[in-house]
Amino acid sequence: MIRAPRLARARKKVEYQSFTSEHDLDSMHRFYLPPAECRGSSLRLSDRESHHALHVLRLRRGDQLLVLDGEGLQLQCEVSHLTRDAIDLTVRRRESIAPVPYQLTLVQALPKRKLMDAIVQKATELGVFRIVPLLSERVVTHLDSKQQEDKTEHWRALAVEAIKQCGSPWLPRIEGPVTPEAFLARKETFELSLIASLQPNSRHPRELFECFAAQYGRRPQSICVWVGPEGDFTASEIAAAKSAGAVPVSLGKLVLRCETAAIYCLSVLNYELETMARPQINTGLSAWRKESDASG
Repeated sequence: MIRAPRLARARKKVEYQSFTSEHDLDSMHRFYLPPAECRGSSLRLSDRESHHALHVLRLRRGDQLLVLDGEGLQLQCEVSHLTRDAIDLTVRRRESIAPVPYQLTLVQALPKRKLMDAIVQKATELGVFRIVPLLSERVVTHLDSKQQEDKTEHWRALAVEAIKQCGSPWLPRIEGPVTPEAFLARKETFELSLIASLQPNSRHPRELFECFAAQYGRRPQSICVWVGPEGDFTASEIAAAKSAGAVPVSLGKLVLRCETAAIYCLSVLNYELETMARPQINTGLSAWRKESDASG
């Protein structure tokens, strides 16, 4: 009769002491709450997040987790109270994480079926700043205004799940679908604007980054990349984008599916931008190559 209370007290002691030990944040379960709901020292997960925590992950009082607000704030929390359908948290630590020093905007022509779902997920994992779905001329998917609203909310929900999966504290902006003409009419300015193209005069992205660095002595801070649908953009759409400053870039010799092209573009652009921020790596590689050539 005495053992059960002793075990309960011992378990409670371990749960509360465990918070003071070292934790691998990458292994913690992640949840999302909008910024307005992350201001206090006590938080309550949304109904959807609470359901996942209670009935899928089966979290208990004293368990620790991370809450992301999508605007750079990461909260290390502890489960303080739970009911059948809600979980309350106590914030133990707040950490503001700066965004990357450049903004990537993906202007993506809507692909058929559910391929846009995968593009949104992978683009979020690759740190895209903004996604603009494009209703270009050769787009197969046609949506009325209500369907566009529903799809946009669906994509935003997918982006939330993606930041929880990859651990990014920054949620990308996902806009409603627009036509190329409507997007260009905004007259937005980017330090570097690119359009994925199969044209023979397309340039490798690295050439453009090198030209920019030579002219300005730094990497671009705002980059826009257009990716077309199955069958590519029409000649008139490419001409309009080029007139607005977009430069055709090559994705290699092979013809890529639109979802592959989007992931390829963002991966290459991230790599080039990160490489430009670490000139010592290039210097080290050059020295290594010269040494290898001399010894060979």
